[in-house]
Amino acid sequence: MSEPHAEETPHGDGGQAPAEHEQTERTRKPGARVRIGVGLALVAVAALLWWLHARKFEDTDDAQVDGYITAVSSRVPGTVLRVLVEDNQPVKQGDVLVELDAADLEVAAAQARAAVAQAQAAFAAEQPSVSITATSNRATVQSTEDEVANTEADLEAARRDLDQALASNRFAQQQKERASQLLASNTVPQAEFDQRASAADVAQAAVAAARKRVDQRQARLQTAQARLVEARANAPRQLVAREAGVSVRQANLELAQAQLHQAQLNLGYAKVVAPVAGIVGKRSVNVGDRVQPGQQLMSLTQNGELWVTANFRETQIERMRQGQHASVHVDAIDRDYEGIVESFAGATGSRYSLLPPENASGNYVKVVQRIPVRIKLEQGQPEMGRLRPGMSAEPKVRVR
Repeated sequence: MSEPHAEETPHGDGGQAPAEHEQTERTRKPGARVRIGVGLALVAVAALLWWLHARKFEDTDDAQVDGYITAVSSRVPGTVLRVLVEDNQPVKQGDVLVELDAADLEVAAAQARAAVAQAQAAFAAEQPSVSITATSNRATVQSTEDEVANTEADLEAARRDLDQALASNRFAQQQKERASQLLASNTVPQAEFDQRASAADVAQAAVAAARKRVDQRQARLQTAQARLVEARANAPRQLVAREAGVSVRQANLELAQAQLHQAQLNLGYAKVVAPVAGIVGKRSVNVGDRVQPGQQLMSLTQNGELWVTANFRETQIERMRQGQHASVHVDAIDRDYEGIVESFAGATGSRYSLLPPENASGNYVKVVQRIPVRIKLEQGQPEMGRLRPGMSAEPKVRVR
């Protein structure tokens, strides 16, 4: 009787266990759902907050630190005597970088000084000629005017003599005519007629001589007047010619002085100095090299003024403006620097490339272009002296 009872007890316990398990599962599932829902809500809120924050900024990892790099070259030809710097050496503005052999330049300077001395002597010799010529011209004109005046006076005197001779001749001719009539009537002797006839002939000869003197004085006056006109016309021309000669001498002197100044400058260029402060790089000159003007000897990186060139996608600059605040993370230093958006490039980066794309030919594929944006770093920030052009940077611009 006891065995059946023993078999029923395990069977009865086994029937109650699944029911209890299902009831436990039902009580657990609502709590799990709540936790999952709360987690998803937190994730959604975090994503929303991140999106609201991120939409205020535009960032890119296509950026680098930039700076001016000066190519140092020689301004005169010469042989290198000394090179005073090495790569990566910091220098200040005005420091001597390279010294050239200045012997040829000193010879050129000496020749230029001699040319200046010659030009000064020629100018000094020519300069008084202007005043001398002016004085001589005035004297010539005055002398010619006096000659004309004297010749006019002589002509006037000759004309008076001619008038007097004509009057005397008329009287003599009248006397001769009267004597001829008296001789015909035997009133006067032949001797008196001959005397009056001789006097008439003398008077007539005197008229001819007076006329000749008047003609001579007239010709002399015309000659004197012509000389006066010539003197008055030539005087300013001669003065202009002398002044032109002085101007030529002065121009030659100024040319010689300019050549001397250039020779002195070239002599100073024998020492190649740093045009700006920076760090030496790419040194390509050694002692004994023969260098030519314009030949690059080294480069100087100006680390005193640096900025960041950020290549933003064209879709990122819709709200970007000059003066907006930016934060720049420099990978090499692992530090953030503050700056502002200073300017935008005049064209996309592809347009500035060596071979810009030509969309009008071949198959066209639209590619999002990048616009170089210049971000100016604020001065006085820590460890800015460690920045170098070319370092990778990650700028973030606040656009809202």
